[in-house]
Amino acid sequence: MANKKNKSKKKAQQPTTAKPMNGVEESHDEDPMEVDPPAPATETPPISAAPTETPATPETPVVVIDPIKQAEKVKEQGNAAFKAQRFQNAIDLYSEAIELNPNEPTYFTNRAAAYMALKRFKPALTDCQKAAILQSSSPSPKTLVRLARCQLSTGSTVPALSTLRTVLSIDPSNASAKTLQKKVEDLEGHLKNFEKARTKGDWGMARLALDKCVQCIDSEGGDVPLMWRLWRVELEIARGNWDGASTAANDALRIDPSSPDTLTLRGLVMFLSTKTAQALTHVSQALRLDPGHEPAQRLRKRIKDVERLKEAGNVAFRSGRLEEALEKYEEALERIGEKAEEGSGGHIRAMLLSNRATTLVKLERYEEALSDTSASLTLNPSSFKALRTRARVNIALEKFEDAVRDFKSAIEQAEFEGSDADVRALKGELKKAEVALKRSKTKDYYKILGIPRDCTEVEIKKAYRRESLKHHPDKGGDEEHFKLVVEAHGVLSDPHRRERYDNGDDEEDAMGGMGGGMQHMDLSELFAQFNGGGFGGGGFPGGPFGGMGGGGYGGRRGGGGYPF
Repeated sequence: MANKKNKSKKKAQQPTTAKPMNGVEESHDEDPMEVDPPAPATETPPISAAPTETPATPETPVVVIDPIKQAEKVKEQGNAAFKAQRFQNAIDLYSEAIELNPNEPTYFTNRAAAYMALKRFKPALTDCQKAAILQSSSPSPKTLVRLARCQLSTGSTVPALSTLRTVLSIDPSNASAKTLQKKVEDLEGHLKNFEKARTKGDWGMARLALDKCVQCIDSEGGDVPLMWRLWRVELEIARGNWDGASTAANDALRIDPSSPDTLTLRGLVMFLSTKTAQALTHVSQALRLDPGHEPAQRLRKRIKDVERLKEAGNVAFRSGRLEEALEKYEEALERIGEKAEEGSGGHIRAMLLSNRATTLVKLERYEEALSDTSASLTLNPSSFKALRTRARVNIALEKFEDAVRDFKSAIEQAEFEGSDADVRALKGELKKAEVALKRSKTKDYYKILGIPRDCTEVEIKKAYRRESLKHHPDKGGDEEHFKLVVEAHGVLSDPHRRERYDNGDDEEDAMGGMGGGMQHMDLSELFAQFNGGGFGGGGFPGGPFGGMGGGGYGGRRGGGGYPF
């Protein structure tokens, strides 16, 4: 505003116009930033001079670069880097050329070649596809063969065969295309064999076919597809090879750690291997990446259900509610299932079967317990706890040889996965099983008298009275069995001899031949020992049947019969 006022004053002081000699009116171009001072009043107003022009600054000449020519220069630099095997440098230069001229297909095929030299077939495949599109009006066999090689190296057999058919339709004698076609057809055959074997549940054959597929890719230095890696995990699960499944899942996860499918499959391996906490972690991560991932949703619910039911069964077992424990374990087993493609339930099912077997042992349902432990060990042969439970069941069923074998196996496994206390306890149980086995090969005096092994002296006497009456020859009993009853009573009624017998010591040595000799005596010799050499009329002196009858062995030797 101040400048405008100054200008107004200046105009008021000076003539409004200056008419030159030619009569044309000139106007003054003033600098808007600078204003001349007004003229003195005593002086003649100056005549306006012609405006002065500011000298022009000389401009820098603009160099116009032809992007097409520049792209060619950069490409040549890329070619030089490629020949020097500086492949990453070549990739960078080809990329620069593509930016300058994105419509030149050779830049893409050259960059693809550099990617392939670094075994990076996925970006090479993309470049070959772009080049083929740019050449669609006049397809280049060289570009298409390179594209087919990338397709083979990434496991895409169907597109590779289609591409090669196009090459051979353009150039039927193309040797590279024919050689590559044979490799793709071989891979396609292995993939078909894999699918057929997997459909049949022939996991061994499926694994062999998949190995051949991987070998085809490896021979090209290619990238094994992620899907194939997941197939490997599934095969190892189906085969019950949990270490192999875990390794394969880790490999797949390393290739693509953000794949919900891979995370979920890894979670399944963990779940079937009884590592439920880690399984939930993997499944939760998969759902964070894809909240709508249905396999992950189903697996998470399944894991939580099994954990809840298993814990409820354990609580019921510890509280003595055995029937309730069986019910909870059964529900958990139903949720686990026994699908062949899931390794028939894996170690998690084996653990639940072992838990149920332990409960059945408490309920003295030994045959059912034996079935459960055997099924558990089929799924997890190295579980020392299941081996221990089955050994105890075999003792209850008097299968002592099986019990000894199971205890020995349990000790071997416990030395790897158990504690020192577990090993010591198992060795103690093994010793008892070996005693029982040795005893079973001779005579079971407790069984002969029909009494438990923890019976009292009173129970032994009662059993002796009962069995003697039952098997007395004069009462129609079996003579040999009667001798065994007497022999059993003689051993079990003597605390020292009973202890030796319970420990599996040789009874013949303990008796100086007496115990073993009794089985070779006839009845007359037996009663001769009890009556001091004769069978006149004393009966069993001092025995539980003393005084019950008056005659000796008169029934057969002219007396009043047995003292019973």
